[in-house]
Amino acid sequence: MIRKPVRLAIVGGNRGASFMNALYSLSDRIQLSATCDLNEWVLNQWKEKFPEIRTYRDYHEMLKDSSIDAVFILSPMHLHARQSIDALNAGKHVLSEVISIQTLEEAWELIETVERTGLKYMMSENYCFSRSNLTIKHMADQGMFGEITYLEGGYIHDLRHLTHHPDGSLTWRGQLHQQYNGINYPTHSIGPLAQWINLNKPNGDRLVSVSTFVSKSRSLQHYFGEHYGKDHPAARKDFWRQGDSAVAVLQTEKGVLIELRVDWTSVRPHNKTHYLLQGTEGAFITGRHQLEDDLIWFKDRSPNNIEDGSEMWEPLRNYQPLHDHPTWKEWGKYASETKHGGGDFLVLEEFISAIQEDRTPSVDVYDAVTWSSIFSLSMESVEAGGKVISFPDFKAKERK
Repeated sequence: MIRKPVRLAIVGGNRGASFMNALYSLSDRIQLSATCDLNEWVLNQWKEKFPEIRTYRDYHEMLKDSSIDAVFILSPMHLHARQSIDALNAGKHVLSEVISIQTLEEAWELIETVERTGLKYMMSENYCFSRSNLTIKHMADQGMFGEITYLEGGYIHDLRHLTHHPDGSLTWRGQLHQQYNGINYPTHSIGPLAQWINLNKPNGDRLVSVSTFVSKSRSLQHYFGEHYGKDHPAARKDFWRQGDSAVAVLQTEKGVLIELRVDWTSVRPHNKTHYLLQGTEGAFITGRHQLEDDLIWFKDRSPNNIEDGSEMWEPLRNYQPLHDHPTWKEWGKYASETKHGGGDFLVLEEFISAIQEDRTPSVDVYDAVTWSSIFSLSMESVEAGGKVISFPDFKAKERK
Protein backbone atom coordinates (compact mmCIF):
# COMPACT_ATOMS: atom_id res chain seq x y z
CA MET A 1 0.00 0.00 0.00
CA ILE A 2 1.34 3.42 -0.98
CA ARG A 3 1.22 5.81 1.96
CA LYS A 4 0.93 9.52 1.33
CA PRO A 5 3.72 11.33 3.22
CA VAL A 6 2.57 13.36 6.22
CA ARG A 7 3.47 17.04 5.88
CA LEU A 8 4.92 17.86 9.31
CA ALA A 9 5.84 21.10 11.07
CA ILE A 10 8.29 21.27 13.99
CA VAL A 11 7.27 23.66 16.76
CA GLY A 12 10.27 24.48 18.93
CA GLY A 13 13.27 24.12 16.67
CA ASN A 14 15.91 23.99 19.39
CA ARG A 15 14.54 20.86 21.07
CA GLY A 16 13.37 19.58 17.70
CA ALA A 17 16.97 19.22 16.56
CA SER A 18 17.17 16.08 18.74
CA PHE A 19 14.87 14.37 16.23
CA MET A 20 17.01 15.02 13.16
CA ASN A 21 18.09 11.37 12.81
CA ALA A 22 14.52 10.15 13.17
CA LEU A 23 13.30 12.63 10.55
CA TYR A 24 15.96 11.50 8.10
CA SER A 25 15.15 7.82 8.73
CA LEU A 26 11.44 8.45 8.07
CA SER A 27 11.95 10.80 5.14
CA ASP A 28 9.92 8.52 2.83
CA ARG A 29 6.88 8.97 5.09
CA ILE A 30 7.42 12.47 6.47
CA GLN A 31 7.63 15.60 4.38
CA LEU A 32 9.18 18.22 6.63
CA SER A 33 7.20 21.31 5.65
CA ALA A 34 7.88 23.99 8.26
CA THR A 35 9.46 24.88 11.56
CA CYS A 36 8.50 27.50 14.12
CA ASP A 37 10.74 29.11 16.73
CA LEU A 38 11.22 32.53 18.32
CA ASN A 39 14.97 32.42 17.68
CA GLU A 40 15.97 33.46 14.17
CA TRP A 41 19.33 31.68 14.48
CA VAL A 42 17.55 28.37 15.22
CA LEU A 43 15.31 28.85 12.17
CA ASN A 44 18.34 29.50 9.97
CA GLN A 45 19.95 26.27 11.18
CA TRP A 46 16.89 24.32 10.07
CA LYS A 47 16.81 26.17 6.76
CA GLU A 48 20.41 25.20 6.07
CA LYS A 49 19.67 21.50 6.59
CA PHE A 50 16.24 21.54 4.90
CA PRO A 51 16.28 24.36 2.29
CA GLU A 52 12.71 23.69 1.14
CA ILE A 53 11.01 24.20 4.50
CA ARG A 54 9.13 27.35 5.50
CA THR A 55 10.12 29.07 8.73
CA TYR A 56 7.83 30.93 11.14
CA ARG A 57 8.29 32.96 14.30
CA ASP A 58 4.53 33.33 14.81
CA TYR A 59 2.86 30.04 15.78
CA HIS A 60 -0.66 31.13 14.87
CA GLU A 61 0.53 32.37 11.51
CA MET A 62 2.03 28.94 10.87
CA LEU A 63 -1.29 27.27 11.73
CA LYS A 64 -2.87 29.11 8.78
CA ASP A 65 -0.56 27.20 6.41
CA SER A 66 -2.90 24.77 4.63
CA SER A 67 0.01 22.66 3.38
CA ILE A 68 0.75 21.40 6.90
CA ASP A 69 -1.00 18.16 7.97
CA ALA A 70 0.45 17.77 11.46
CA VAL A 71 2.55 19.56 14.07
CA PHE A 72 5.14 18.21 16.47
CA ILE A 73 5.06 20.44 19.56
CA LEU A 74 8.44 20.65 21.31
CA SER A 75 8.00 24.02 23.02
CA PRO A 76 8.28 24.74 26.79
CA MET A 77 5.97 22.58 28.89
CA HIS A 78 3.44 25.21 29.93
CA LEU A 79 2.61 25.89 26.26
CA HIS A 80 1.79 22.30 25.24
CA ALA A 81 -1.92 22.23 26.03
CA ARG A 82 -2.88 25.54 24.43
CA GLN A 83 -0.73 24.99 21.35
CA SER A 84 -2.18 21.48 20.92
CA ILE A 85 -5.76 22.72 21.19
CA ASP A 86 -5.12 25.58 18.76
CA ALA A 87 -3.50 23.20 16.24
CA LEU A 88 -6.38 20.74 16.42
CA ASN A 89 -8.85 23.58 15.90
CA ALA A 90 -6.81 24.61 12.87
CA GLY A 91 -7.21 21.12 11.37
CA LYS A 92 -3.75 19.73 12.23
CA HIS A 93 -2.93 16.38 13.81
CA VAL A 94 -0.79 16.80 16.95
CA LEU A 95 2.22 15.05 18.46
CA SER A 96 3.05 16.81 21.74
CA GLU A 97 6.01 16.54 24.04
CA VAL A 98 5.43 15.85 27.74
CA ILE A 99 3.59 16.79 29.81
CA SER A 100 0.42 17.36 27.80
CA ILE A 101 -1.52 19.51 30.28
CA GLN A 102 -0.89 21.28 33.60
CA THR A 103 -4.46 21.77 34.86
CA LEU A 104 -7.60 19.65 34.86
CA GLU A 105 -9.39 22.35 32.87
CA GLU A 106 -6.78 21.98 30.14
CA ALA A 107 -7.24 18.20 30.29
CA TRP A 108 -10.98 18.38 29.68
CA GLU A 109 -10.61 20.97 26.91
CA LEU A 110 -7.97 18.88 25.15
CA ILE A 111 -10.15 15.76 25.29
CA GLU A 112 -13.18 17.63 24.01
CA THR A 113 -11.18 19.14 21.15
CA VAL A 114 -9.74 15.77 20.06
CA GLU A 115 -13.19 14.15 20.19
CA ARG A 116 -14.85 17.02 18.32
CA THR A 117 -12.27 17.34 15.54
CA GLY A 118 -11.65 13.61 15.07
CA LEU A 119 -7.96 14.33 14.46
CA LYS A 120 -5.04 12.28 15.76
CA TYR A 121 -3.46 13.36 19.02
CA MET A 122 -0.48 11.60 20.60
CA MET A 123 1.78 12.48 23.51
CA SER A 124 5.45 11.92 22.74
CA GLU A 125 6.38 9.91 25.84
CA ASN A 126 9.57 8.44 24.44
CA TYR A 127 10.41 6.37 27.55
CA CYS A 128 7.55 4.04 26.64
CA PHE A 129 9.44 3.10 23.48
CA SER A 130 12.91 2.17 24.74
CA ARG A 131 13.90 -1.38 23.88
CA SER A 132 13.86 -2.63 27.48
CA ASN A 133 10.49 -1.04 28.34
CA LEU A 134 8.95 -2.45 25.17
CA THR A 135 10.34 -5.89 26.01
CA ILE A 136 8.77 -5.80 29.48
CA LYS A 137 5.44 -4.72 27.97
CA HIS A 138 5.56 -7.62 25.52
CA MET A 139 6.30 -10.07 28.33
CA ALA A 140 3.56 -8.59 30.53
CA ASP A 141 1.03 -8.81 27.68
CA GLN A 142 1.87 -12.51 27.37
CA GLY A 143 1.31 -13.04 31.09
CA MET A 144 4.91 -14.01 31.82
CA PHE A 145 4.95 -12.08 35.12
CA GLY A 146 1.62 -13.52 36.25
CA GLU A 147 -0.64 -10.96 37.92
CA ILE A 148 1.17 -7.67 38.42
CA THR A 149 0.81 -6.30 41.97
CA TYR A 150 3.41 -3.53 42.38
CA LEU A 151 5.32 -1.06 40.18
CA GLU A 152 7.95 1.64 40.64
CA GLY A 153 9.00 4.41 38.29
CA GLY A 154 11.61 7.09 38.86
CA TYR A 155 13.05 10.01 36.93
CA ILE A 156 16.27 11.00 38.70
CA HIS A 157 18.31 13.32 36.52
CA ASP A 158 20.43 16.30 37.59
CA LEU A 159 19.25 19.13 35.33
CA ARG A 160 20.10 22.14 37.49
CA HIS A 161 22.03 23.70 34.61
CA LEU A 162 18.78 23.91 32.62
CA THR A 163 16.94 25.95 35.26
CA HIS A 164 18.62 29.24 34.34
CA HIS A 165 19.95 31.40 31.52
CA PRO A 166 23.63 32.50 31.50
CA ASP A 167 22.70 35.71 33.36
CA GLY A 168 21.07 33.76 36.19
CA SER A 169 17.46 34.47 35.21
CA LEU A 170 15.12 31.48 35.29
CA THR A 171 14.18 29.32 32.33
CA TRP A 172 10.74 27.69 32.22
CA ARG A 173 12.21 24.77 34.17
CA GLY A 174 13.43 27.16 36.84
CA GLN A 175 10.04 28.85 36.98
CA LEU A 176 8.42 25.44 37.34
CA HIS A 177 10.49 24.76 40.46
CA GLN A 178 9.89 28.20 41.86
CA GLN A 179 6.10 28.22 41.43
CA TYR A 180 4.92 24.63 42.03
CA ASN A 181 5.49 21.77 44.46
CA GLY A 182 4.60 18.20 43.56
CA ILE A 183 5.37 15.55 40.94
CA ASN A 184 6.23 18.19 38.37
CA TYR A 185 7.38 15.90 35.53
CA PRO A 186 5.45 12.63 35.93
CA THR A 187 5.14 11.00 32.53
CA HIS A 188 8.65 9.54 32.22
CA SER A 189 7.99 7.74 35.50
CA ILE A 190 4.40 6.58 34.92
CA GLY A 191 4.32 6.07 31.15
CA PRO A 192 6.02 2.67 30.79
CA LEU A 193 4.32 1.35 33.96
CA ALA A 194 0.92 2.38 32.60
CA GLN A 195 1.56 0.47 29.41
CA TRP A 196 2.66 -2.64 31.30
CA ILE A 197 -0.76 -2.88 32.99
CA ASN A 198 -2.74 -1.42 30.06
CA LEU A 199 -4.12 1.60 31.89
CA ASN A 200 -7.07 3.17 30.04
CA LYS A 201 -7.19 0.31 27.53
CA PRO A 202 -9.99 -2.23 26.97
CA ASN A 203 -9.95 -4.83 29.78
CA GLY A 204 -7.12 -2.87 31.37
CA ASP A 205 -6.93 -0.84 34.55
CA ARG A 206 -7.54 2.73 35.75
CA LEU A 207 -5.80 5.05 38.21
CA VAL A 208 -8.10 5.88 41.12
CA SER A 209 -6.01 7.75 43.71
CA VAL A 210 -2.70 9.48 44.48
CA SER A 211 -0.99 10.61 47.67
CA THR A 212 2.17 12.71 47.45
CA PHE A 213 4.98 13.86 49.74
CA VAL A 214 7.90 16.15 48.93
CA SER A 215 11.27 16.64 50.63
CA LYS A 216 12.68 19.99 51.67
CA SER A 217 14.25 22.15 48.96
CA ARG A 218 18.02 22.59 49.13
CA SER A 219 19.75 21.66 45.86
CA LEU A 220 18.86 24.70 43.77
CA GLN A 221 19.45 27.12 46.66
CA HIS A 222 22.99 25.80 47.07
CA TYR A 223 23.58 25.66 43.32
CA PHE A 224 22.64 29.30 42.71
CA GLY A 225 24.69 30.39 45.72
CA GLU A 226 27.75 28.65 44.31
CA HIS A 227 27.30 30.05 40.79
CA TYR A 228 25.79 33.49 41.32
CA GLY A 229 26.58 34.37 44.92
CA LYS A 230 24.56 34.25 48.11
CA ASP A 231 22.79 37.53 47.30
CA HIS A 232 21.11 36.09 44.21
CA PRO A 233 17.35 35.73 44.92
CA ALA A 234 17.45 32.02 44.03
CA ALA A 235 20.18 31.42 46.64
CA ARG A 236 17.96 32.65 49.45
CA LYS A 237 15.87 30.53 51.76
CA ASP A 238 12.23 29.95 50.75
CA PHE A 239 12.75 31.09 47.13
CA TRP A 240 11.99 27.61 45.77
CA ARG A 241 8.60 25.98 46.35
CA GLN A 242 9.51 22.63 44.81
CA GLY A 243 11.27 20.18 47.10
CA ASP A 244 14.26 18.22 45.81
CA SER A 245 12.55 14.81 45.75
CA ALA A 246 8.85 14.17 45.24
CA VAL A 247 7.31 10.75 45.88
CA ALA A 248 3.77 9.70 44.99
CA VAL A 249 1.88 6.53 45.83
CA LEU A 250 -0.89 5.65 43.39
CA GLN A 251 -3.51 2.92 43.42
CA THR A 252 -5.41 1.42 40.53
CA GLU A 253 -8.93 0.09 40.29
CA LYS A 254 -7.59 -3.48 40.22
CA GLY A 255 -5.45 -2.99 43.31
CA VAL A 256 -2.01 -2.42 41.77
CA LEU A 257 0.22 -0.22 43.96
CA ILE A 258 2.50 2.23 42.11
CA GLU A 259 5.31 4.34 43.55
CA LEU A 260 6.71 7.28 41.55
CA ARG A 261 9.73 9.45 42.29
CA VAL A 262 10.79 12.59 40.45
CA ASP A 263 14.02 14.46 41.26
CA TRP A 264 15.88 16.50 38.69
CA THR A 265 17.87 18.88 40.90
CA SER A 266 19.69 16.70 43.46
CA VAL A 267 23.44 16.21 43.12
CA ARG A 268 24.14 12.69 41.83
CA PRO A 269 24.97 10.80 38.62
CA HIS A 270 22.25 10.23 36.06
CA ASN A 271 19.64 7.52 36.77
CA LYS A 272 16.79 8.51 34.48
CA THR A 273 15.43 5.00 33.94
CA HIS A 274 14.50 3.56 37.32
CA TYR A 275 11.72 0.99 37.00
CA LEU A 276 10.53 -2.06 38.93
CA LEU A 277 7.79 -4.60 38.29
CA GLN A 278 6.57 -7.25 40.72
CA GLY A 279 4.20 -10.00 39.64
CA THR A 280 3.04 -13.30 41.05
CA GLU A 281 5.26 -15.25 38.63
CA GLY A 282 8.20 -12.93 38.03
CA ALA A 283 9.90 -9.59 38.60
CA PHE A 284 11.98 -6.96 36.80
CA ILE A 285 14.30 -4.19 38.00
CA THR A 286 16.42 -1.77 36.03
CA GLY A 287 20.11 -1.19 36.59
CA ARG A 288 20.94 1.69 38.89
CA HIS A 289 23.65 3.05 36.60
CA GLN A 290 25.24 2.47 33.20
CA LEU A 291 27.49 -0.33 34.44
CA GLU A 292 24.62 -2.44 35.80
CA ASP A 293 22.37 -4.72 33.80
CA ASP A 294 18.59 -4.58 33.80
CA LEU A 295 17.62 -7.71 35.74
CA ILE A 296 14.73 -10.13 35.43
CA TRP A 297 13.53 -13.25 37.26
CA PHE A 298 10.85 -15.84 36.51
CA LYS A 299 9.53 -18.48 38.87
CA ASP A 300 10.42 -22.04 37.74
CA ARG A 301 12.34 -20.64 34.78
CA SER A 302 15.31 -18.56 35.95
CA PRO A 303 18.40 -20.55 37.04
CA ASN A 304 19.27 -21.10 40.71
CA ASN A 305 22.65 -20.69 42.33
CA ILE A 306 24.65 -23.89 41.79
CA GLU A 307 26.23 -23.79 45.25
CA ASP A 308 23.23 -23.28 47.50
CA GLY A 309 20.20 -23.50 45.20
CA SER A 310 19.08 -19.93 45.97
CA GLU A 311 17.09 -17.98 43.42
CA MET A 312 19.08 -15.69 41.12
CA TRP A 313 18.40 -12.67 38.94
CA GLU A 314 19.51 -12.85 35.32
CA PRO A 315 20.19 -10.10 32.76
CA LEU A 316 17.21 -8.96 30.71
CA ARG A 317 19.42 -9.25 27.61
CA ASN A 318 19.23 -13.04 28.00
CA TYR A 319 15.63 -12.73 26.79
CA GLN A 320 16.41 -10.51 23.81
CA PRO A 321 15.93 -10.68 20.88
CA LEU A 322 13.58 -13.66 21.41
CA HIS A 323 11.15 -11.63 23.52
CA ASP A 324 11.67 -8.23 21.91
CA HIS A 325 8.45 -6.36 21.25
CA PRO A 326 7.23 -6.68 17.62
CA THR A 327 7.67 -2.91 17.24
CA TRP A 328 11.35 -3.21 18.09
CA LYS A 329 11.81 -6.22 15.85
CA GLU A 330 10.44 -4.18 12.95
CA TRP A 331 12.10 -0.83 13.61
CA GLY A 332 14.98 -1.48 16.03
CA LYS A 333 17.63 -1.01 13.35
CA TYR A 334 16.55 2.61 12.90
CA ALA A 335 15.45 3.28 16.47
CA SER A 336 18.80 2.26 17.95
CA GLU A 337 20.43 5.19 16.15
CA THR A 338 18.31 7.76 18.04
CA LYS A 339 18.18 9.05 21.61
CA HIS A 340 16.20 7.83 24.64
CA GLY A 341 16.82 4.18 23.89
CA GLY A 342 15.27 4.48 20.44
CA GLY A 343 12.19 6.29 21.70
CA ASP A 344 12.84 9.42 19.65
CA PHE A 345 12.41 7.41 16.45
CA LEU A 346 9.55 5.21 17.59
CA VAL A 347 7.26 8.01 18.84
CA LEU A 348 7.48 9.64 15.42
CA GLU A 349 6.96 6.34 13.61
CA GLU A 350 3.91 5.51 15.74
CA PHE A 351 2.37 8.96 15.23
CA ILE A 352 2.88 8.87 11.47
CA SER A 353 1.50 5.31 11.28
CA ALA A 354 -1.61 6.32 13.25
CA ILE A 355 -2.31 9.07 10.71
CA GLN A 356 -1.59 6.94 7.66
CA GLU A 357 -3.56 3.96 8.98
CA ASP A 358 -6.36 6.11 10.43
CA ARG A 359 -6.19 4.56 13.90
CA THR A 360 -5.74 5.68 17.50
CA PRO A 361 -2.10 6.19 18.54
CA SER A 362 -0.74 3.92 21.26
CA VAL A 363 -0.38 6.91 23.63
CA ASP A 364 -3.69 8.66 23.03
CA VAL A 365 -5.32 11.73 24.54
CA TYR A 366 -6.77 9.76 27.50
CA ASP A 367 -3.31 8.39 28.33
CA ALA A 368 -1.83 11.85 27.93
CA VAL A 369 -4.19 13.65 30.29
CA THR A 370 -4.29 10.82 32.86
CA TRP A 371 -0.52 10.57 33.18
CA SER A 372 -0.05 14.35 33.03
CA SER A 373 -2.78 15.08 35.58
CA ILE A 374 -0.50 13.60 38.25
CA PHE A 375 1.14 17.07 38.13
CA SER A 376 -1.89 18.98 39.41
CA LEU A 377 -3.33 16.20 41.59
CA SER A 378 0.00 15.69 43.36
CA MET A 379 0.23 19.39 44.18
CA GLU A 380 -3.25 19.25 45.69
CA SER A 381 -2.16 16.28 47.79
CA VAL A 382 1.05 17.95 48.98
CA GLU A 383 -0.84 21.12 49.91
CA ALA A 384 -3.19 19.00 52.03
CA GLY A 385 -0.38 17.17 53.84
CA GLY A 386 -0.33 14.04 51.69
CA LYS A 387 -4.10 13.66 51.43
CA VAL A 388 -5.34 10.91 49.10
CA ILE A 389 -6.74 12.58 45.97
CA SER A 390 -9.07 10.82 43.51
CA PHE A 391 -8.41 10.73 39.77
CA PRO A 392 -11.12 11.99 37.42
CA ASP A 393 -12.55 9.45 35.01
CA PHE A 394 -11.53 11.22 31.82
CA LYS A 395 -13.56 8.82 29.70
CA ALA A 396 -16.77 9.76 31.49
CA LYS A 397 -19.28 11.73 29.46
CA GLU A 398 -19.58 14.42 32.11
CA ARG A 399 -17.04 16.12 34.33
CA LYS A 400 -17.31 15.35 38.03
